[in-house]
Parts: sequence; structure tokens; C-alpha cells
Amino acid sequence: MAASDGEMASDNQSGAPRGWPANEPPRSTQDWSRFAESDREAGFEIGENFQRFSQRNDAFNRAWWDEAVMSPLVAAFYGAHLDPKPRKADGFTQWDYALLNSAWSVARDFAARGRQTGRREGFLDPFQSFLPQSENQVELPSIEETTARIKQVAKFLGADMVGITEYDERWVYTHSAEIGSTREAKPNDLDGQFNSVIVLAHGMDFDLVRTYPAALAAAATGREYSREAAIVSSLASFIRALGYEAVGSSNDSAITIPYAIKAGMGEYGRNQMVITEEFGPRVRFSKVFTGLQLVYDKPKKFGVRQFCEICTKCADNCPPRALPKGPPREAGPNRSNIVGVTKWSADCEKCFTYWTKINVDCAICMRVCPFNKDYSKWIWRLARRLMGTSWRRLMLSIDDRFDFNRRRLPKDWWRLTMTDSKP
Repeated sequence: MAASDGEMASDNQSGAPRGWPANEPPRSTQDWSRFAESDREAGFEIGENFQRFSQRNDAFNRAWWDEAVMSPLVAAFYGAHLDPKPRKADGFTQWDYALLNSAWSVARDFAARGRQTGRREGFLDPFQSFLPQSENQVELPSIEETTARIKQVAKFLGADMVGITEYDERWVYTHSAEIGSTREAKPNDLDGQFNSVIVLAHGMDFDLVRTYPAALAAAATGREYSREAAIVSSLASFIRALGYEAVGSSNDSAITIPYAIKAGMGEYGRNQMVITEEFGPRVRFSKVFTGLQLVYDKPKKFGVRQFCEICTKCADNCPPRALPKGPPREAGPNRSNIVGVTKWSADCEKCFTYWTKINVDCAICMRVCPFNKDYSKWIWRLARRLMGTSWRRLMLSIDDRFDFNRRRLPKDWWRLTMTDSKP
């Protein structure tokens, strides 16, 4: 486990810090070695060849310019909110697409409002605040009370979980992408003197996730994108009204998973998701970059890494075989993987190509994960605890034997209220 440890002392001859590693761009403003201890606490394994990631290289953007991902199905996939093409198959009817597209509608409205100026908020660009930052900075109480107030406001606004970590530029995208047909690289316009990152978690509907893959199930993802757009924008506006810098962000600007792990949200799993104690993998994250000095949370470990080492259910059930079955590796399958981080990495080309074939996102890996349980019930809280102990193999065999996460028929979701209302 290693982090970039180049010294940041000034080198007057070259104009770059002394010991500047080749992988650290000249515009870097942080000494990356300062994160070595928190990297160890979070379980991050970062090599000397680490390189920051350009958002233009993620599969969603490559689908517009890279022949390895491009296909005639891409346009139909992205246009499904305007022309969904419902069919008789269970989970893909007009009812199902109506729910899917209504759940996504708020997120899409946010994304569309800056289109004339070349912005796609929440996906390629951070959310713009229409409330000006107050010229008068409020007098803050202690850092502990300030942190508590921020978390209280985040919960009031609708976040299910809140964690805070230090701003770390390593996870900020080197570039974003234009919204045109070729997704040309453009500068990442995340700009500010940030100290902290507030990470918000948004739990997905358990019953809907059980119906993946289906257009109906994808409404669970859409609802959280819409919720987080409203919540994270509101929290950023609140901080700005106090007179402090704050920028709300969703998929844009930076990779969210490392911030979520360091903010104590959960552990990284084989399925490339953050596994939380509260929702398992069934969660979406957003974030606020702020100049506020806040108390940072610590990474939380409850046995996910050890369980994932013996469990391959996500990989076994992945239709395009996009998830790895072996141990974590430093090298990912293609350019959609970050360089220099040892972890389980998906083949995003295979994954996204499958999405376009079924014309909706697939989250089978989320549904079949043994950590995907309804933790409002004590029996599953006990099971989760045992999964983090030497009983993990027994718990995995029980999960296999009873197939707890088998797919629910989408048509049954529509009857839940009828079933619940029966005497």
C-alpha cells in the first residue's frame, strides 16, 4: 500500500516542487503524501504510477467518440426518455417506462437548464447556484458544532447519510467533456479554495432494486439522481448563504467513491460499489465541495473486503461477464479504469454495451449482492454482523442456499400496495 510521496518543497531551477513525480501534474496544489495515513485507514492501495482520471474516458462519454464502445444502440439508449419504445415484456411496459422517466425528470431538468451555455449539470458540470454567496461571513461556533449543524441541515434537506472528509485533488477529474456529439475534452470548471468534501448518501428503494434488470427497476436509480440534485444544490446554497464557498456535485467534477469511503460511508466491494451498513450497495452519493473547515469522519470497516474475497456472486451473475473474479489488481481492463490504484475493476466497455442492448441500465450486481438486504429488520442486521466475522463462509452458503436476492417479477411491484392493504 503506497501513496505518491514526492516532496513539495520549491525547486527554483525547474519551477516545479523538488522531487516532483512524473505522474503529478504541474498544476497540482497539494502534497499528495499528506494523504498516506488516511489512505491506509481507508484501505487504498495507490502506486507510484497513479494518474488522475479524465471524465472523457468514462464509458458514458466514450460511447460518443470511441469505436470500442460506440454502436447504433447508444442513441436509442440515451433517447429512451423521449422515445422509450415500451413492449409487452414484464418490466418494460408503458407503465414501467412512465415511472422510470418521471423518476429521472428532476435530474434531467437540472441537466438541461444550462444546455445553451454548454453545461450539463450533475453529469458533466457541477450544479450552479442561483443564490449569490453572501458577502458577510457568519461567525462560526466551534468546528465541532459547525460540523454538527451542517450534518443536521443535510439530514433535514433529505440526505439519508452524511459524512465529511478532506478535499483531495487526486480524485478531481483532469478534464470534463463537451456535450456535443464527440464529447471533446474541456477543462474541469470545478474551481475554489476547498478544504472539505461533504458526502451525502441517498438510499435506493429495496423493492424496486429487487426487480433489476427492468425499466421499472431503473426508476430506483432515477429517483435518487433527482433527489440528490435537489438536496445537494440546497445544501450548497445554505453554505453560500452563510458566506462560505460551496459547490454541489453529483457524477460531475470528481470521482465520488474515494470521498465516500474516507467519509465513513462504507467499504469498497467487488461490484465496484460502496457497501454501506445501512443500505448495502443500494445507495447513490453526491457531494459538496466547500471552503469550510469541518471535522472529518473516519473510514468504516465491517468486513466487506474479507467477504468479497470469498464471494463472486456479482461476477457470476453479470450477463456480459464485466466483473472480476480474482483478487484486486492495479491494471484495469481498458482506458475507463483509473491508473495506479489496486482494486477490483469492471470492464466498463462490456458493462455499458450490455446496457445499450437491453435499452436500460442493469444493476444485477447490486441486486444479488449478499449485503443487499432490508436492514430495518433485525434478522438482517444480525446477518450483516456475522458476515463480517469468521462465520462469513457459513453466511455466504446460507445466502446461496435460500437465494434471498432472487429477482422479483416487476409486475408484482405494482401490486405491493394491494398486497399490503389486505386484512
